[in-house]
Amino acid sequence: MTEDSPVRKRRKRYRGTHPRRFGEKYKELNPQTYSSEVEKVMERGQTPAGMHRPVLVKEVLEVLDPKPGEVGLDATLGFGGHAQQLLDRIVPGGRLIGIDVDPLELPRTEERLRGLGFSEDVLLVRRMNFAGVPQLLSLAEGGFDFVLADLGVSSMQLDNPSRGFSFKAEGPLDLRLNPGKGMPASELIKSIKEEDLVEILISNSDEPHAPAIAKEMLGSSRQIETTSQLTEAIGRALWHLPAQTRREEVKKSSQRTFQALRIAVNDEFSVLEQFLNLLPGCLKEGGRAAILTFHSGEEKRVKKSFLSGYYSGVYKKISRGPIRSSADERRDNPRSSCVRLLWAVKG
Repeated sequence: MTEDSPVRKRRKRYRGTHPRRFGEKYKELNPQTYSSEVEKVMERGQTPAGMHRPVLVKEVLEVLDPKPGEVGLDATLGFGGHAQQLLDRIVPGGRLIGIDVDPLELPRTEERLRGLGFSEDVLLVRRMNFAGVPQLLSLAEGGFDFVLADLGVSSMQLDNPSRGFSFKAEGPLDLRLNPGKGMPASELIKSIKEEDLVEILISNSDEPHAPAIAKEMLGSSRQIETTSQLTEAIGRALWHLPAQTRREEVKKSSQRTFQALRIAVNDEFSVLEQFLNLLPGCLKEGGRAAILTFHSGEEKRVKKSFLSGYYSGVYKKISRGPIRSSADERRDNPRSSCVRLLWAVKG
């Protein structure tokens, strides 16, 4: 080796053969290089780190029925899994507009889709929330042929501990979809009244132990800055439960509490209701809408909006009931278990 030869940097060694920390899963985080390893993870019914598996793809395509030349809107672009399938069906001549509020994941998704050959002529990507949808109508003469909204949090957000979305990994208790906007959950906890926190836990996630959890969270120290500190507080609040059921109850309450705080931090229900009010004006006559919901609060609001639109003549067809994931999909991708698909067709 000469003096001018570049020094080769060795990859950092990790303990064991299967790293558990998000940042150490170098194979999963580089699917192009380690495609076989990623396939093994998916075969185990898991979602590789840094990736997201779209749910109910076949059912969404049946409902939206995208055709060549049509113009559609993916109002929650996420990882781009649904978008890729829609794009394949609207070419030639069609166009998809994809929007999302996440400033961290959106550039990565756009880069990935561009790498698959979808240029700006076919795919337009914008960082915005639902309120900006009417601004896009100039790109869809007479309205969109179809609109998709996947209301779930993406696996990339859940799995990355720096985002604070999951109780399963240590990280800052943030929970914001857009980390540059609004108040993180840790700050909300410091400023909220106990009765208001109880209301959030009940309204946003039907938490049965809301009073006890809220009281423990807002104890004299009020030092809940991380995901693990919140989970520990929930464990203390439920210490009185029978030992044989306590662990599972703490897990379920942790899931519900994180969900409730995320909805509050991002004002998700108000944003959804705004989107549902704007939706009819964004669809052309005969335009199709599909919305994927992941908990009862979302499903209830979508059902109410679609039913109201049906009786008022805005929608000529709506789903009779939610479409759920198949047994095969739930086995292959357990994160699809709670999804419900609702649809409507404009009159």
